[in-house]
Amino acid sequence: MNDFDFLIGTWNVRSRRLVSRLTGSDAWEEFPGRSTCGRHFDGAANVDEIAFPAKGFSGLTVRIFNPATELWSIYWASSARGVLDLPPVVGRFAGNRGEFYADDEHEGTPVRCRFVWLVHGPDSCRWEQAFSTDGEQTWETNWTMDFTRA
Repeated sequence: MNDFDFLIGTWNVRSRRLVSRLTGSDAWEEFPGRSTCGRHFDGAANVDEIAFPAKGFSGLTVRIFNPATELWSIYWASSARGVLDLPPVVGRFAGNRGEFYADDEHEGTPVRCRFVWLVHGPDSCRWEQAFSTDGEQTWETNWTMDFTRA
């Protein structure tokens, strides 16, 4: 249940996000962020806030571990929209890689959403978001964040 303990603390974040998702675009925007994550429930939950000053919004992530299923549920909220996005992505870690999935939609199109966490060491990790519209045959990665400990 302590899978996300690596994320506790303050991080500098380099975001890279597709300008237009699910359109075949290869135009990316890059922007900095700063994230602070705190540990709760003896490691079975954590909350982080990430600020994107260049974009004018912040994000909040809540992660909760279910001991019965041994799965994490990850919830996201943006200050730009002011709502908690549902459904959460759900999954687990295998070694230094975590994969989390949800059925969702993007601008009216049903998508399978995937988050991947890659832990490179105590001072470096990466998060990726991807969408699939063809039953997980192919994935379009549309947002990555590279974290380095502040």
